[in-house]
Amino acid sequence: MTEYTSEANERLLKLTKKATSPFQCVQAAEEYLKEYGFFELDEQEKWPIRRKGTYYVKHHDSTLVAFTIGESFRAQDPFRIAAAHTDFPGLRIKQKPDMKERNYAKINVEVYGGAILNTWLDRPLSAAGRVVVKGEHVFFPKVYLIDLKEPLFVIPNLAIHMNREVNKGVELKRQIDMIPLFGTQSGGAKEAEEETFLAYLAKTLGTDKKEILDYELNLYPVEEGLELGLNKTLLSSPRLDNQSSVSALLYGLTHGKRPEGCNVIALFDHEEIGNHTRQGAGSMLLSILLRKLYESLGISDNLCNVAILNSILLSVDVAHGHHPNQIGKSDPTNKALLNHGVVIKEACSQSYITDSEAIAIVEQICLAKGISYQKFLNRSDGTNGGTLGSAATSFLPMRGVDIGVPILAMHSARELMGSRDQQELERLVEAFFTL
Repeated sequence: MTEYTSEANERLLKLTKKATSPFQCVQAAEEYLKEYGFFELDEQEKWPIRRKGTYYVKHHDSTLVAFTIGESFRAQDPFRIAAAHTDFPGLRIKQKPDMKERNYAKINVEVYGGAILNTWLDRPLSAAGRVVVKGEHVFFPKVYLIDLKEPLFVIPNLAIHMNREVNKGVELKRQIDMIPLFGTQSGGAKEAEEETFLAYLAKTLGTDKKEILDYELNLYPVEEGLELGLNKTLLSSPRLDNQSSVSALLYGLTHGKRPEGCNVIALFDHEEIGNHTRQGAGSMLLSILLRKLYESLGISDNLCNVAILNSILLSVDVAHGHHPNQIGKSDPTNKALLNHGVVIKEACSQSYITDSEAIAIVEQICLAKGISYQKFLNRSDGTNGGTLGSAATSFLPMRGVDIGVPILAMHSARELMGSRDQQELERLVEAFFTL
């Protein structure tokens, strides 16, 4: 592993602070790309693109695809694509959210993805996402991206005196135990009407609450990420899954120096709920955009197909780190250790893309650049979550490999990684976009 500096972690923690929902993640990515001179394209308009150009496209506010065109670009050059996801497990505010118990104001929520529910208890929470209000034309409502930022909510635990079995493991009922407290109300009818969440949201937007038609608002912990531990060898933060990958892809694309072909990053939404949506990796979105790119350069579909078939995809998502207190959960010979570098993930079920040729390419990149790496496979009697890689390559039949940094407490409200690994992931993505 190369000499460690904190710059990669500074970039990551800056992103996790901003990217409090998939919408804010795309917004932060857009800001980063604009700093490097990337130009926004409209996915429905003709693209005025050229060689040496740098561009990005947003899709429904929560997915972003960015690409660079090499100065020596040739039609037959394969794409190099790296993909990550913008969403994270947690809680989402329901419609008609306001609930009341005596003078307690509460909000109704549902669980998004595979969240570890008890990690959301007793934490100060805020909300971020997008809100849609009435527009001048029925087919064109107004859309606002919003981050409330304030610590507005908390889900209080039940005292141990009322739940003596809590330390033996108690199931949390989603519709009962996971309802956040929003505050207490004054008691009068007029005050109660003004102290609802919808009233607060309308006031924040500067509109009447009757104008609010719908929203997609995620709760998130307001506590920020930090380095900790002996010699600051650990990094603790919300949303490491998968903003560690988003941060590395943004850095790698803007610092990669490959003169041929097109380098592409795709930041998809909805990975945590299966990928199969219009914003997800299991859609036709990336295929459509790659073909539009070639069409804008005046190149035939046939040559685009040739390029796709010869291309390679990095599916970049976090890996299960070896847990020091649960050693029996790891495979006997394929453990992923924190601060031992980038993880190459394999599974014969193809829940991770297992392509020995693509894996060998990644290994050779690591060896050429002195990048630390390791391999991870699950126990044969265990299971793992999937990634977006297999979904994306079912529409784009190209070589692929799953990689990422190892973390502990995956899908917790706050996750843990080695502070040295983010730098190695950045170096690998940059090399992938350079060699």
